[in-house]
Amino acid sequence: MRGAQEESFREFAGEAMPRLRRVALGICRDPHEADDLVQLAMERLYVRWPRMGGVESPYAYARTTLVRALIDERRTSRWRRETSVAEIDDSPAPDAVSRSDTSHDVRNALTALTDRQRACVVLRHYEGLSVAESARILGISEGTIKSTTSDALSRLRSHLQEHAPSARRGTSS
Repeated sequence: MRGAQEESFREFAGEAMPRLRRVALGICRDPHEADDLVQLAMERLYVRWPRMGGVESPYAYARTTLVRALIDERRTSRWRRETSVAEIDDSPAPDAVSRSDTSHDVRNALTALTDRQRACVVLRHYEGLSVAESARILGISEGTIKSTTSDALSRLRSHLQEHAPSARRGTSS
């Protein structure tokens, strides 16, 4: 890559990586896997960067690359398992999302969802993508996005009412 292209990629990566990490963390729920997915997406984007002059939104391209990397990883992960070490700090890095009780409750409730449901909720409601954009990224039909998102939101509501202490605090009985 030439100097100007290298610099433009570095600038883009610096701005996009924190947001991509939040998306990855929202979908996969594992901070280490999220970091790996962002790294993989950035590697793939780096290789294609010289040919991306016509791409309208490099961030959208990177987000799609990240989600597809997760899908690929989940498809092949059952064939290769990593062994764990004695002790590792799994706590996610503190960020703006984890500062409030409500956000913490929602993050915990997201673990009750399937991978597909979590991806649909994150893309539709966290990233604010349309049904069509989410369907294209995940490689499924728009109807599947709608039904999966609806099921996921119902499951989230139910989980929050049953398990989230801060959700119960706000209700009067």
